[in-house]
Amino acid sequence: MKKTLLKIGAACIVLFAAFIVALPTIMHSLGLHPEYTGETHHLPAGKRALIVTTSHGVLNAPGETTGEATGIAISELTHPYYSYLDAGMKVDVASIKGGQVPVDPGGLRRTAITQEDKRYLNDPALIAKVENSLPIDDVDFNQYDIIFLVGGWGAAYDLGYSEVLANKIGRAYYGPKEPLIGSVCHGALGLINLKDREGNKLIAGRAMTGVTDKQVKELGIELTPLHPETELRKAGALFESQTAFRDVFASHVAIDAEQRFISGQNQNSGMETAQKMIAIIARRPV
Repeated sequence: MKKTLLKIGAACIVLFAAFIVALPTIMHSLGLHPEYTGETHHLPAGKRALIVTTSHGVLNAPGETTGEATGIAISELTHPYYSYLDAGMKVDVASIKGGQVPVDPGGLRRTAITQEDKRYLNDPALIAKVENSLPIDDVDFNQYDIIFLVGGWGAAYDLGYSEVLANKIGRAYYGPKEPLIGSVCHGALGLINLKDREGNKLIAGRAMTGVTDKQVKELGIELTPLHPETELRKAGALFESQTAFRDVFASHVAIDAEQRFISGQNQNSGMETAQKMIAIIARRPV
């Protein structure tokens, strides 16, 4: 009897170990960080992209000063960054306050880390940009062909509240480069207060997406002050999304009719969003 129990125990340990080893593959097969298999392009020399991130690194309820570490979802930066870089673009990284970009530690766990994240960990150039991001106050947004807003829980605390960000993107929209404006997940919150020349919401009537209220609820993180789906709908955007048995495994990219706003639903959508933006730039007259 004792030997039988020992064998059963040993078998359970082996099965559990095998499950742990296979967990990243299982998560990937369910839809987490899917492979991008669409079109890619190499752009003419001189194209520039600006990636904008949060400066908030604490997950807490409004009014609280302590909480768990958060910030950007790292893949929501690495996927667009390397997409733009590999397409031949010069890529800058800015944040609301400048300096160290807070990175949510959960994104670097073995169940979530991607090949692009691993590339970042061995890339001194991007590490330096993340550690010494440009403050948005000092950045001329009119110099860029693409402006991309990164998500992560931290973005819920500052992107949607930054008048500087809204004003600079709004002015760049009407500027000579006519930049594409992209976002992923909570990054869309940086677009909710953009105004057109008449003072109306610039994203009103445009197809947009961001992390769904369903996903926020499923993850049990409803304490953040702003939620993308709710706020995009309030701003008059035509909200689109896909769903899954858990929305963390869903993905969607929305492109407005003008093809100026390209947004990704969540952490699974950053690569496709960036590549669709590159494709639109590639089709523009030189």
